Order: sequence, then structure tokens, then C-alpha cells
Amino acid sequence: MPTGYTLPVFACASAIAALHHLHRDSRSETVEVNLIQPPKTVKIEIEQVALIDNNTAIAITKSDPGDHLDITRHTPIWAKVSFCNDSAADLITIEGGEGIGKQSSNENKTAIYSYARKLIEENLTPLLHPPEKIIITIILPEGKRLAKRTSNEAFGVVEGLSLLGTTGIVQPLVAPDRLETFQNQIQEKAALFDELVFCIGENGIDLAQKSGIDPQKIIKTANWLGSMLVTAGIAEVKSILLFGYHGKLIKLAGGIFHTHNHLADGRLEILTAYCAKLGLPQEYLKQIFDCPTTENALDILRELDLTNNTKWVEKVYGQLGEAIDFKSREYIRKYTEKKLCVGSIVFDRRREIIHKSNNALLLLTKLC
Repeated sequence: MPTGYTLPVFACASAIAALHHLHRDSRSETVEVNLIQPPKTVKIEIEQVALIDNNTAIAITKSDPGDHLDITRHTPIWAKVSFCNDSAADLITIEGGEGIGKQSSNENKTAIYSYARKLIEENLTPLLHPPEKIIITIILPEGKRLAKRTSNEAFGVVEGLSLLGTTGIVQPLVAPDRLETFQNQIQEKAALFDELVFCIGENGIDLAQKSGIDPQKIIKTANWLGSMLVTAGIAEVKSILLFGYHGKLIKLAGGIFHTHNHLADGRLEILTAYCAKLGLPQEYLKQIFDCPTTENALDILRELDLTNNTKWVEKVYGQLGEAIDFKSREYIRKYTEKKLCVGSIVFDRRREIIHKSNNALLLLTKLC
């Protein structure tokens, strides 16, 4: 399947075009962007570019994510580039304007992550004419509207979209050929390591690395957890740590091993069942069952603990963690007759860890 480019690439291209215009370079319909990861230079079309004044220019690109479904397709990405006269400022300052999300844990911190910053800095630094310094403001005019159709808020990003990712090439997680790629990675890493860490997406990968886990042992699974677990069993991996958002991994406690919402959900039903098993009063069971998201349900349990000095979060997620581990082990055994040690760590939308299963605590000593 042909692939397109991630949002950071178009943000970078807009910034390059705006800086060229500030330098009065002849306008081109395209600019070249070094993707860094992968090491490849690509041409990105520029929609519009204009001077605002002698010190500021703005340029616009449009997102092209390739031949797969993506809500950001054709969304405009603006970059405003201004000369900076502050001697104490960095060579390049990157800011988020309208439509760029903010991290809910710190409203002053925009959701422009390390790959996007590195991409912009490495592409624009060679274009500066010393002693120039610049301020780059990335703007997504449709960002707030589009964010309502994403899970950004579940991961602590509010009021817009994030510039997240580790590569410039879009890797559609739902394409069948992606599953084969992920399975091949398991085969390669199984030859090197006995323990592996499975993360569904970028948020899990980022938090796992910040938790001290060896990045070489981390594998992205997307939503194909069942297939990936079986592949690990066939590859004779000894143990697996599942590291993921509770709204995804909770499905495994109910025996759902493909976690995409379009295929199967049941998150709140599963959570309600485990709460009922532990004796949560009926009035709260109804509230949890009727919640719009698992994050809202978690908030109810936390508020209940705070008000009544109880430990419902600890008890419920302790049971869920053990169920995730057990059902994952049984799933692998059913299809491969292999016995693996499986542990799980779940985190919330603020990227704060809710629970580490007993097996996870054991595995962490080998993974960090």
C-alpha cells in the first residue's frame, strides 16, 4: 500500500517555505524535507506562502497521509516564521498556535513531541544566515474540530491535535501488510531477547521508554494483540510485558484479542462485570456502565476512594491485571501449546500508571 507522510513533515515543509520567503528566495512549488527517520529526502508541495511584514512570513501545506483512512487528510498546516532579536533565545524556538493541542497535565506545554522538533530543527538550522534566530509557530486551523474525532484527549492532549510520531512515513496500523511487518519484528527480536514488551501505539512506547525499559525490547503491536501473542509463542519468546492504555488492554480481560473499536468493544461491560464481582454497590455499577469512556469510569472509582477512603481502583484494576495476564497466557497456549509468562501494566490518559500486575513487577527487573 502506498504511504504518505506524517503531520510533522508537513509542518516542517511549511516552515522551510516560510523561511525561504523571508530570505526572498525565489518561490518554488515544492520544498525538500529530510525525514531523518527513515533517512530519506522527499519533496512536499507548498499551497501558499506570503510575507506578513519584513520580519515574518507564513506558508501553508496540506496533509497527505497516503492511501488509507485518516481524518487529517487535506487539512491545512500553517507555519509562521519570524526573526527573533532576543540574544538569550535559542537558535530556533518552536511554538504551538491554534489547533495544536496542549498537554492537560501542563497547559503551558504544547503537544509538539521530540520527532517533530528534531525534524524542524535539523532541516531549518542549515538554512539560517548567522546570526539569525527564528521563532516558528505551527498552526492547524482545523485542529480543534478534528481532535474531537480522535483519542487525543484520552492521552492527555486537549484543544487540538498533537504532532506525535517517530517517523516521517505514515504507517497505517490497520493495513494487513503492517501485521506481517510487526510479526517479522517479533521473529527478529526473539533471536536476541527472551523478554519482549508489547505496546499498542506511540503513547505506550513513549511511556515504556521513560519508565526505563530497554527500547530494543519494545515492539508495536497496533490492535493485533492476539496475532502478536501467538507469533511470540511460536518464536519461543519466554515472557511478554503488555504495556498499554487501560481502555485498550481492559478488552483482554474479557477475552477480546483484537482491540480495534470497529471490530469489538465491550470495555465498559467488562469493567462493570469486574466491579460487580468485587461487590461494588449497584448505584455505582449503573454509573460505570453508562459512562461514555473508561476514563470517566476510572474517575468515578477514584472519587469514590477519595470520598470514602476505600481502595476500589486498586482492587478492580488488580483483578483486571491478573485476568489480562491469565487470558493472554491461555490464548497463547491454546494456539501454540507454549507456556509464556505474561505481565501487564496499564496507564491512564495522563500517562500515569494505574496498575502493575505481579508478573509485570517480576519482568521489569529483566527489562530495565
